[in-house]
Amino acid sequence: MRAMVLERPRTPLVLRDLADPEPGEGQVLLRVLACGVCRTDLHIVDGELTKPKLPLVIGHQIVGVVEAVGAVVDGSVTVGDRVGVPWLGWTDGSCRYCTTERENLCDAARFTGYDIDGGYAERCVANAQFCLAIPENYGDVEAAPLLCAGMIGYRSFRFTGDAERIGFYGFGAAAHILTQVAVHLGRRVFAFTRPGDTEGQSFARDLGAEWAGSSDEPPPEELDAAIVFAPVGPLVPVALRAVAKGGVVVCGGIHMSDIPSFPYELLWGERVVRSVANLTREDGVEFLRLASEVPVRTHVEAFPLEKADQALVAVRSGRLRGSAVVTLGQRLP
Repeated sequence: MRAMVLERPRTPLVLRDLADPEPGEGQVLLRVLACGVCRTDLHIVDGELTKPKLPLVIGHQIVGVVEAVGAVVDGSVTVGDRVGVPWLGWTDGSCRYCTTERENLCDAARFTGYDIDGGYAERCVANAQFCLAIPENYGDVEAAPLLCAGMIGYRSFRFTGDAERIGFYGFGAAAHILTQVAVHLGRRVFAFTRPGDTEGQSFARDLGAEWAGSSDEPPPEELDAAIVFAPVGPLVPVALRAVAKGGVVVCGGIHMSDIPSFPYELLWGERVVRSVANLTREDGVEFLRLASEVPVRTHVEAFPLEKADQALVAVRSGRLRGSAVVTLGQRLP
């Protein structure tokens, strides 16, 4: 099979011919149809997430078709099924986090495209219990961004509670999906982009944002909550200044630059700053059901496998309106 391989951090991916993987106990073999490109992929390539398996096939927003099933698979996934594989690829199921419905915090967890070879390849293996059914009303390419940008975004959104006025700092893959969800649920969205990104601000308004402006300007009224999707630590005190008393600022990424010191008065008034780590399988099931109901429409730019590095560059630049997706084939009949 062909695969784009990361051999060392801070180097380009390399196109390699690798042996097809074989499903082990509890695993399934997938023919990959599409794989979304995530900013976390950049953090891995750039060496900001420091303990990947190497060499590594990155990619954790995988849409694929089951080609083979390993031993001890319970029948919930069968040959021919179309499934999605998210970032959370395996947990031990027995630790104090797993047994209290917090499997996303499992200390022994293994992650797709980091500890486990991911979807920048023609085939991959995945734990059957962590595969998610893809709604029938989504094509392969359109579904891929739902598997991380959507799911992590949705977990972040849940931590805003019943906030009416929500600010999204960084209007990329996650925000363009969650804007549609928030508007569907009757929330008011305020979008913040890089200074001068008038095209991105127009995109946000087209998706239902009530207001869109630059991250260096205040919103027209106080917010009840904010989600910082951009991996930019200085945006945290900016968001704190924008939220009303009792408001929450959610940091929605796995990696962020350092948060600068800020005066206590920004936090006072029972404001909250919190992070989001990974996702649970229940998050995935619940979000895919809601996305299908809205329905969320993902905006994607497709790249063939051999141009995966160009997809990463596009994500890094911030020029994309929506998500980048690596494509590998058509769905089986």
